[in-house]
Amino acid sequence: MTEHGEDLLSPARQLSDVEKDLVWKKPLSHKISEEERRISKEIKRNWNRGEMKIANILLEGDAGSGKTQLAKALSANFGLPYTKVTCFADMDKSDIMGAILPVISSERSERLDLVENTEGEEVEYRFYPSEIVRAYQNGYLLEIQEPNVIRDAAVLMALNSALELDGSINLPTGIIRRHPDFVVVITANRSYVGSRPLNEALRDRVQHAEKMDLPTKEVMIERAIAKIGYTTQQVLNVFADTIIILDKTAKSNAIKGVAGMRSYFYWVDAVAGGASATESLYHKVIYKITTDSEEIKILEAALKSNGLLASLEKASIDAKNEVKNEVKKNEIITMP
Repeated sequence: MTEHGEDLLSPARQLSDVEKDLVWKKPLSHKISEEERRISKEIKRNWNRGEMKIANILLEGDAGSGKTQLAKALSANFGLPYTKVTCFADMDKSDIMGAILPVISSERSERLDLVENTEGEEVEYRFYPSEIVRAYQNGYLLEIQEPNVIRDAAVLMALNSALELDGSINLPTGIIRRHPDFVVVITANRSYVGSRPLNEALRDRVQHAEKMDLPTKEVMIERAIAKIGYTTQQVLNVFADTIIILDKTAKSNAIKGVAGMRSYFYWVDAVAGGASATESLYHKVIYKITTDSEEIKILEAALKSNGLLASLEKASIDAKNEVKNEVKKNEIITMP
């Protein structure tokens, strides 16, 4: 596996300029995870093994555990155009397949705007394929986000059919076959309100699954340094410990919110910009988990019992002093 899309699954394939723009470009802050290495290796190893081919991946875990980032990284690794669809509870089959809709010419549209009578005019209809069908037909890497919120069994059946390795989709315009380069990455959160256990038939069509958890403390710090450019180890350490404790406490007390990498990044960034560590803790982390007073007390008690509230106070002072010193340095540099 490489970092620059050199591990192409179909080296002879020529992408259009539009498709090239859809291939994800890894930012400098991207750090290769063990999950990325493992999935990339497995897909590459089995790509030309017929029925043993791996092209449907499941990433299941908490919010902020890096599922979408990993899906995009696979696009970069394999040089496949990336696209996504976000599922919702009331999806119908047209959201999976596409829809037949009327086409209004510019002349007819102008007459409608002028409230002119257009009765009796012929209306042209056209089939508009869904993003799923577009990826399926053209061989893109498609991220399907939160299919576990879908309520309609018929929609799930249509989705299941599309995930067959040798499958086809029957559209109003004809039958289309699954492109050999089509890769699906299903990303599902375990703890979102409205989510339900992932459909068994959908799970059965997955050839590789990963349990996505909050990264290790070392990885959290490494990613924050790369993404934000903030390098004060004491602050990064205390913040990472705080996120980890809050995440564990929320889970063990059935508090629905999640403390994850996004919260960590924005909290570090706020403090790097001069904000108070303890004050921004609430706005960047705790209130994203919950605003319920009793649940907040539970989270605060967990931080206090682990000695993190005192550590945060000290980190806040150190961070403010660092910002002041940085300002003084800049003033000295810019003095005439």
